[in-house]
Amino acid sequence: MAKSRETYNKKEKEKLRQKKKQEKLDRKEARKSTTEKSGDFEDMIAYVDEFGNISSTPPDPNKKRKEIDAESIDIGVPKTIQAEDVPEGRKGKVTFFNASKGYGFIKDEQTQESIFVHLSGCIDQIKENDKVLFQTEKTQKGLSAIEVKLIK
Repeated sequence: MAKSRETYNKKEKEKLRQKKKQEKLDRKEARKSTTEKSGDFEDMIAYVDEFGNISSTPPDPNKKRKEIDAESIDIGVPKTIQAEDVPEGRKGKVTFFNASKGYGFIKDEQTQESIFVHLSGCIDQIKENDKVLFQTEKTQKGLSAIEVKLIK
């Protein structure tokens, strides 16, 4: 009589596999049974009122609605800097200027902020400690001085 090739360990592993398979089938059946109960379409409908609130009751069809003129709606982003907000000229002192690289910084007299200046934005030749009159423009990296003139 031949000895069985299956060992105790193999039998236990097979039992565990069968048990996991059965548990998986049981979970699948449980999910199906719960979805069938809550699958009613009327339970899934939600309504949104004119204020954006979600409710389970439909809106009143007899309620008077406010008419909105589509032509009066402005689409777009308003400009952040208005013409009257920008001063005509600002005064400042050149705190740093590298002539070989063509850039420097101007310290504004009123706000005491440091504003970048490039040689291309200068009308007159400038150097450190010069008093200047300038305007600013908004760039991607912040404020930049343009139309820089020396004050004599």
